[in-house]
Amino acid sequence: MKKDDLDYYVIPTEDAHGSEYVAVSDKRREWISGFTGSAGQAIVSKTTAYMVADSRYWVQARTELDDNWNLVQAGHVDGPKDWIEWLTERARDVRVGIDSRMVSHHTATVLNQALIGKNSKLVYPPQNLVDLIWDGKPSRSREPIFVQPHRFTGMEASAKLADLRAWISRQPPSMQVATLISSLPNIAWLLNLRGDDIPFNPVFHSYLFVSLDEAILFIEPAKVSAEVDEYLRSISVERKEYNQIWSFLRLKPWGEGKVIITPETSYAISLMLTGFRYTVLPSEVDNMKAVKTDVELAGLRNAYRRDGAAFVRFLAWIEEKIQTGFEITEYEAAWRLTEYRRQAKNYMGLAYENISGSGANAALPHYTPRKSTARFIDRETPYLNDSGGQYLDGTCDTTRTVHFGRPTEAQCEGFTRVLQGHIAIDSAIFPEGTSGQQLDVLARRALWQDGLNYGHGTGHGVGSFLTVHEGPQGFSSTVPLVPGHVVTNEPGFYKAGEWGVRIESALIVKRVRTKNEFNGRVWLGFERLTCVPIQTKMVKDVMLSKEERQWLKTHNRRCLEELEPLLQEDKRALRWLRREAERGIGLAKSGPGGIAIDWD
Repeated sequence: MKKDDLDYYVIPTEDAHGSEYVAVSDKRREWISGFTGSAGQAIVSKTTAYMVADSRYWVQARTELDDNWNLVQAGHVDGPKDWIEWLTERARDVRVGIDSRMVSHHTATVLNQALIGKNSKLVYPPQNLVDLIWDGKPSRSREPIFVQPHRFTGMEASAKLADLRAWISRQPPSMQVATLISSLPNIAWLLNLRGDDIPFNPVFHSYLFVSLDEAILFIEPAKVSAEVDEYLRSISVERKEYNQIWSFLRLKPWGEGKVIITPETSYAISLMLTGFRYTVLPSEVDNMKAVKTDVELAGLRNAYRRDGAAFVRFLAWIEEKIQTGFEITEYEAAWRLTEYRRQAKNYMGLAYENISGSGANAALPHYTPRKSTARFIDRETPYLNDSGGQYLDGTCDTTRTVHFGRPTEAQCEGFTRVLQGHIAIDSAIFPEGTSGQQLDVLARRALWQDGLNYGHGTGHGVGSFLTVHEGPQGFSSTVPLVPGHVVTNEPGFYKAGEWGVRIESALIVKRVRTKNEFNGRVWLGFERLTCVPIQTKMVKDVMLSKEERQWLKTHNRRCLEELEPLLQEDKRALRWLRREAERGIGLAKSGPGGIAIDWD
């Protein structure tokens, strides 16, 4: 920092492709700070180090950061909105350094404008300062890439490229001649290729340049087999070495005309192209990828059935173990569920790190247990498991919360309010043009009635054997929902330091028929993908409407119908599933002497 005359140096979580999850070789913020959360920015001054994180990570950050770091609570009532606001409030006559590859065009533009007004400047050192001091830094992955077959995609890569080129041609004015794609899931989806460079995400480090008459994939040669090379030739995609992207952009061999980039593209690419040679537009590939083909939707339905069967096997196992006196840790529970998933057809790994929490840990929305520190799952508080498998035919994301003892009144009320929000989203009917953000209040309304809420989003898009978080749709997004979108529905409530509950299911947006069909066939609703029963023990029957009671009973019986054929070899899971499908709502009433028995 002294060499580059910097007052602050920003160390983002993201990699050069703006990835939410990054490869081990790109975990610079984690290496320098010890903080393992999936979001947060490290900012180092000449005298102090800061970690800016939102409410999902405050407790985790306090636990993992040592005395060299100061936690900045972004979003706190007395805190900054985000790290940019925090930094610009302190910036006056300063130089702020950042690796231009690790910051998006949009973020750099916003930060630049804010700093100029403070007589300050954003500076881009030629080398990443963390890399210079990181002894033993892991090398970039060279795992081979592979073709995702048409039977799982439903659309050839050549057709996707043709649609993208048609979009480029339609952009006014006519000077747009190409697009450069740096988003790893977008490249994987567009070319029907998958890789293994980032944990839980079947993507590979690369760039893709698509003009009206050519396509060039920039990737490490060691990752490409002869078979994949032949496939690339068959779809008219040329291959160049990964780092050649920079000389390619500098030489501008496409000639006259502008290259379309997205706001999420790294600022290093903007700097290399210069402002006269690029146009910034929202990602069209995001929009294309978000609307699943019929084949992808069929694959997701099958994947969620298999994933649901694994979840049911796990829930039956853990309930039996705990009820018979075994002590099970959060880590062991997560491991056991993964083992059940591993046995399923088309399983390729986990979609994200297992969230497996009991007691106070369940109140941390992104808590991940570690073997050495995981607590035992108790019978006094809810146990929350948020996890999912990656399958060749779909990406799964499910949360269920269960109780192995007798829940308290407060736990039952919180769970019931969360369930009501979950049902409200699942049952929503809405006209075309409605965004997820407009529906978000449905998930919170029941909680708000009791002065309760949750600090995370209500749901996000999901990929098809890609990333578990996918845009642009979601319940925090202003993008209108359309048929073929897949979103999660995951309201929750967390009593800090004590317990937490969340219920999450994945939904397909579909057309529905209504009684009056005002304005024609413009009405949309949801089809539920997730097939795991919702425990009725923590539900307060008197708080539910007639329609909500029926929804819950219908859902659990549907789970029995869908999963029973997949569980014929697991008698314990079958018994558990049948019991849950027929179980009444609420706790068993106490009998003589205050004894209550939940009969199987």
